[in-house]
Amino acid sequence: MQDESSEAPPRFERGYSAEQSPVGSMARAVIGAIVVTGLYFARPVLEPIALAMLLALLLAPAVRWLHLRGIGRAAAVFATVLFAFIVIAGFAAAVGDEVITFARNLPQYEDNIATKIRSLHGVVPGAGILDRATQVFHDLGSQFEGSVGSSTPSAAAPGERPPVPVEIRQNEPALLQLLRNVIGPMLLPVAEAGLVLLFVIMILLKREDLRDRLLRLAGARDLHRTTAAMNEAAERVSRYLLMQLAVGLCYGLPVGIGLAIIGIPNAPLWGLLGVLLRFVPYIGGPLTAVVPCALAIAVSPGWGVFFSTVLLFIAVETVTANLIEPWIYARTTGLSSVAVVAAATFWTWLWGPVGLLLATPLTVCLVVLGRYLPPLRFLDILLGNQPVLSLQESFYQRLLARDPEEATEQAEEFAREKSIDAFFDEVAMPALVLAQADSDRGVLAGHRRAFIAEGLAAILDNLAEEGLVETDESEGEGPPIACLAARNELDLAAAWLLQHLLRMRGHRAVVFSPDALSTFNLDRLPLRGAAIVCLSLVSTTSPARARYLVRRIRRRARRARLIIGLWGPDRTDFPSADAVVVTAADGVVTSLSAAVAEIEAALGSVSHPRIGLDKTADRLARETV
Repeated sequence: MQDESSEAPPRFERGYSAEQSPVGSMARAVIGAIVVTGLYFARPVLEPIALAMLLALLLAPAVRWLHLRGIGRAAAVFATVLFAFIVIAGFAAAVGDEVITFARNLPQYEDNIATKIRSLHGVVPGAGILDRATQVFHDLGSQFEGSVGSSTPSAAAPGERPPVPVEIRQNEPALLQLLRNVIGPMLLPVAEAGLVLLFVIMILLKREDLRDRLLRLAGARDLHRTTAAMNEAAERVSRYLLMQLAVGLCYGLPVGIGLAIIGIPNAPLWGLLGVLLRFVPYIGGPLTAVVPCALAIAVSPGWGVFFSTVLLFIAVETVTANLIEPWIYARTTGLSSVAVVAAATFWTWLWGPVGLLLATPLTVCLVVLGRYLPPLRFLDILLGNQPVLSLQESFYQRLLARDPEEATEQAEEFAREKSIDAFFDEVAMPALVLAQADSDRGVLAGHRRAFIAEGLAAILDNLAEEGLVETDESEGEGPPIACLAARNELDLAAAWLLQHLLRMRGHRAVVFSPDALSTFNLDRLPLRGAAIVCLSLVSTTSPARARYLVRRIRRRARRARLIIGLWGPDRTDFPSADAVVVTAADGVVTSLSAAVAEIEAALGSVSHPRIGLDKTADRLARETV
């Protein structure tokens, strides 16, 4: 048998008991608050490291590819980083040049913008605001034309004294002024970029050494689990970056081609900008559309170019956001869509725009830690995309919530993949066993058990309308089969499941409620015409009670074959192998499929008159506790 512990962490089991004391919860809350505070105040140090790790993961495949072709490790790293730096710097320079060109061309765009604004008069309320916007554009154009620097004193009016020219001299040297006004504000981002570049180079050069140190820090006694966690995190983030690049290409190429067809200047540049901005979740697309839409307003006097540009971005964004990105986020990151939005909000609040860029990779690493570290397991539960409830638990929860419609949808979906028989056996019956376990622990009251039985009856009615189960009016053929609920509503619900499976196969089956087995009603049970009697037991694990019920039923149906349904897994206190001897029943089954097979085998081996159950049986069959 393959050891699964090395490949995936153990699945969450129902009833997982972590330390739930108030002191433990308070300690975890305090630790979480300290960690968040530390992340906030350590932002200047952690941001470059996180960005460097993200770039290192993105560049690692290229370094590995060069190294496998005979290039030294250091040369491969420096070549890859240099190429990436040139690409990033070239793209930034191209975008900056386009912005400067747009600003310089504002005067020639002024007429087009003014024409559009005048066309809105009488159509759009508040057009005066647009007039003021036109004046703003005019002032900006005048500034970029250098009108401020080349102004001359105006001529004096007749009879007035000419103005005295004022000359302003700069006290500090021009070099110091340049350093203060231009180079000074650029020092911080340039220093951060240099720090990120240095970290990227060191991480790529010392990749194996850093991995070993992290393994040692995480714990050398559990190397297989730590290694699996690190490999999974790196694989998920690398796959996310690669697939996100593919999404960016699927977004940027149509944008670039469409803008070129429409006639927007430098359309390939805006397509490339769309490719890169798609790495920013959710707002990358709208950010890409800002400058092209502004250019569409400026370059043409009419509105056709602008509306064409807007429609292009809406169409491409709709396809990308609704068809491609959800599949990418779910399949490549292991995060739910809600987790992606929550992560983007949290990391943007914590680290600003850089946090938005790093939100998905950082959250992926946290989810992987939650999969392998029990104290952080809540992260995988809250943020992961894997179902945290089994089908049985989910179905049980829907019954508890009195939501038969959603439970019916679950049954129909399961039946499309397998069959309704498998749903009854693999989902519905284990859900009843879970309910009985809660009832035995005293957390499920009697009226809640009745809700579950009523919900299951509603589900069976809904399935009957869909044609997946037989309706109550189906008479069937052959000798009658009596299904008796032993003790409570859960036994009754299990008997209903068996009844529907039998009716689907053309057998005549009638269900009797637990009240029918009481001392007062037992003598009125019309079991003398029944060929087979099946006692449904979910609620009891007592051999003595089962033996007592079998003896009482045997007195009413001496010729019938009596089968006990001990639904659910085999019990240690009442094993199914000993149930035949202990209760003197004719057979014991633990699943609905086994019960149907046992009943059909018994029907084939006996000859019994086709005697229907009388009206008393019909009345008793419809009674519920």
